[in-house]
Amino acid sequence: MRVIGLTGGIASGKSTVAELIAAFGIPVIDADQLSREAVLPGTSALTRIIEVFGSRVLSKDGTLDRKALADIIFADPQSRVTLEGILHPAIKELAENRLAALRKTGAPAAIYVAPLLIEAGIVDRVDEVWVVYVDRSTQLARLQQRDGISIDDAEKRLSSQMPMEEKRNQGRIVIENCRTIEELRIKINTLCRVEFGERPGEEKYRK
Repeated sequence: MRVIGLTGGIASGKSTVAELIAAFGIPVIDADQLSREAVLPGTSALTRIIEVFGSRVLSKDGTLDRKALADIIFADPQSRVTLEGILHPAIKELAENRLAALRKTGAPAAIYVAPLLIEAGIVDRVDEVWVVYVDRSTQLARLQQRDGISIDDAEKRLSSQMPMEEKRNQGRIVIENCRTIEELRIKINTLCRVEFGERPGEEKYRK
């Protein structure tokens, strides 16, 4: 099975691209979703996170307060490294289980969406890398609108990540997402036809 790593910067539109590819009939595994599963109450990863960062990262219902944790790691690069050391093994195990299940179905390809695919040095989990690209000004505007944060906070979050110009150089395919959703839809439709041919489920993709 061909495993394609889909990555990009924060607010670049990775999830939207993944949804469009999934609508074409290609299964998608989202590392962000796996990261949520990895820290559900009772998991060893959540227990370790509480030990390291304290109860301030817990919500009243005992679940992880992702915003509180994000505020910590975006302000402290070393905290981010520590968190990744806790999360990545748990996410890897979940991802391998999902991929193994897909291989049993005979799926010819799968998309693995991972924001830190390159930064975390886990490119070897996939056969090739696709990068969703946006220019910095567009990225800042979308991040501010999406998260309701100030320009200073948006700049801080972008500065904690690999620059998009550098990241795009590591993709076999670069998907530019600087314009409208309709233009992106057409672009992904064309890309999927070239890369995967006719796939069951692509009728759901057509408007």
